[in-house]
Amino acid sequence: MFIRLTPALAVAPQIAPEDCAAARAEGFTTVINNRPDGEAPGQPAGAAIAAACSEAGLAYVAIPVGAAGIGEGEITAMAAALAAAPGPVLAYCRSGTRSTHLWALAEASRGSDADALIDAAGAGGYDIGGLLPALRRLAAR
Repeated sequence: MFIRLTPALAVAPQIAPEDCAAARAEGFTTVINNRPDGEAPGQPAGAAIAAACSEAGLAYVAIPVGAAGIGEGEITAMAAALAAAPGPVLAYCRSGTRSTHLWALAEASRGSDADALIDAAGAGGYDIGGLLPALRRLAAR
């Protein structure tokens, strides 16, 4: 269920509150929610995931990416959350794709190599090759 892209990060489709204990057992220290509340019927509320994370001893960060897409604010918030995490991070959204895109953009903004980010995402089953120009621009800053 958790797809490791690097030793420090995994992504997942929508998690349930009971998945938080499993995430902690797998060594994650932080959960990042990239899905806005109310996106789909039956989706667990962010507050329910946050409470389950707290109960499991995990930090919880909400950086929702809605219909407007990923902007500078989301990239900056994700980069800060990744930098602040004391250990491996689990990021989730509906399918894991938004989380993968946001992770790659945030890591590029922190100077990571664009091609290595694309390779890591691809190894997890996510094709983010279309982000290459943006990743290179961010990494060059």
